[in-house]
Amino acid sequence: MNTAKHRVLALYPGSAATRVAAYADNKKIFSCDITHDLPTSSRLPKMVQQVQMRETDIARCCDKHGFDMSTLSTVVGRCGPLPPLKQGAYLVDETMLNYLNSKSVHDHPSKLGPLIAWSIAQCYGVQAYVYDSARVDEIDDIARLSGHPELPRIPRTPILNMHAAALKVAEERNLSYAADTFIVAYLGFGICMGIFDKGRMIDYVSDDEGPFSLERSGRLPYRRLINFCFSGRYGHTKTMKSARNKGGLIGYLGTNRIEQVEAMIASGNDKALLAYKAMAYQTAKSIGELSTVVKGKVDRIVLTGELACSALLVKLVEERVNFIAPLSIVPGENDVEALALGALRVLKGEEKAHLFKPCTSESVRTESNTILLPFVKETYGQRQEAVGYTE
Repeated sequence: MNTAKHRVLALYPGSAATRVAAYADNKKIFSCDITHDLPTSSRLPKMVQQVQMRETDIARCCDKHGFDMSTLSTVVGRCGPLPPLKQGAYLVDETMLNYLNSKSVHDHPSKLGPLIAWSIAQCYGVQAYVYDSARVDEIDDIARLSGHPELPRIPRTPILNMHAAALKVAEERNLSYAADTFIVAYLGFGICMGIFDKGRMIDYVSDDEGPFSLERSGRLPYRRLINFCFSGRYGHTKTMKSARNKGGLIGYLGTNRIEQVEAMIASGNDKALLAYKAMAYQTAKSIGELSTVVKGKVDRIVLTGELACSALLVKLVEERVNFIAPLSIVPGENDVEALALGALRVLKGEEKAHLFKPCTSESVRTESNTILLPFVKETYGQRQEAVGYTE
């Protein structure tokens, strides 16, 4: 007999697959990765054209696992390419869909999250949500200044996983996410981190301004970088790929597999050990950097992401940062679980979902309602328009 009060379907679409999970309250019923039958050529269908096909595959997957979609309480999807948002849940409605279909210039797989969630929800008479956009922006004005007036800092982080990790640690350690302070480092192909103070991410380190990682180069000396860009050796695309996909451990050691790097270290490879230690060193240094934002008053440091499964990496980071605050580990990728549990908090009344309201070029402000200083407001608005953030 089904006694669950809330049943949630969570969807995390990627370029060729969709990660799906169903929950009955806090209990996972099933999860799987669906690989879709997309063309092998480089000319893939636009995201909007993939909705029906992916939805059909998701329905088959639910049927295979015995999950009756007619019992759904809600559907929650990966948040699409929307303007800067607040942390938490947003109701998928016609305003959001119209923006994604007509205003968003990014044909990114994340666009499928709200589109598919809405379509399935409409079939079963429930509401659809998205949760924790990668563009959550609640930082203060002081954190926006990069050092160049035409290059304001605009957050883009894996906050879905970081937020979920902070909530989990808060519950396990009898802390309060809404009242305490957490530094959360997401360790994956890129390394990002944020400082969550009293329920808000007030500052961050993105994967292009902090530690190098498996593939990312991280923060680079800009004079040499500018000379590199104008050396004539590479065009824009190859330069970007070199920095984002050919840097870090794969650049130094020729592999982006952490287990292979650790095997090299175990065999006595001094170069591998140095590069590995340097990645941990830079990670610890960025954690220390964020601790200064709150004058060292940090209640917990949290490591999450796939690389948090590495006992050696965790040890190397912990020995440099444990003077700041105790360390907790939430290993692995937890994106679908984070979506489902976020939607459950909305259904239980523990969180309130926001309504999406596109910003306009006449009234540029962050979604956290932070009033921007005039010169920050100007460059922030220009940046939004440049990447299609405004209507």
